[in-house]
Amino acid sequence: MGGGGFQGESLGLLDHILSLTGRERPRICYLPTAGGDQGEAIAAFHERLAGRAETSALTLFHWDCDDPAELLLGQHAIYVGGGNTANMLAIWRMHGIDRLLDQAWRQGIVLAGPSAGANCWFEACSTDSFGTTLAPLLDGLGFLAGSFCPHYDGEPERRPSYLRWVSEGELPPGWAADDGVALVFGGTELAEAVSEREGGRAFRVEADWEREIGVRIL
Repeated sequence: MGGGGFQGESLGLLDHILSLTGRERPRICYLPTAGGDQGEAIAAFHERLAGRAETSALTLFHWDCDDPAELLLGQHAIYVGGGNTANMLAIWRMHGIDRLLDQAWRQGIVLAGPSAGANCWFEACSTDSFGTTLAPLLDGLGFLAGSFCPHYDGEPERRPSYLRWVSEGELPPGWAADDGVALVFGGTELAEAVSEREGGRAFRVEADWEREIGVRIL
């Protein structure tokens, strides 16, 4: 997801994530690591999905789960929140969450999220994790090849900086999505791009070109 999620006005993308599980009332776990496990965000997640799914959350700053493997691998979907991508990846690797997410992905559990929750699945990304300006990050989980840029229309420097980094080889070719738009992958192949708002766009970006790809409005 380029941006958006359960804290926005529309739940179009979130409802689509739930539908991808094929379950009437799926189990979905929230990983709020990138945002520092903020209690307000966790409460909002449970509130917004009430009646839609069986919700849980895995916090890593204040542990309340003795067996993360049992929790995560028992889900139908895992939703990763936005925030600091670099900090999140470091914490995940310290506690082995990266390996559990890899196992979850291979088991067919739906993995999703906006911003940091989208950056993490790729080899590399555009991020604001290192200060007040955007920078490339080159050590994502690498489930998906190439790079990703979220907030393509939501932050003025995202698009020009991403195009420059890919053009100059600082980031590998990849994908970009506007706020409210999501790229849906089946395995490692792009299945489609979807949007919860009119005018939302998605792009494939190579070193010498940027191509808009078709988007289905939910």
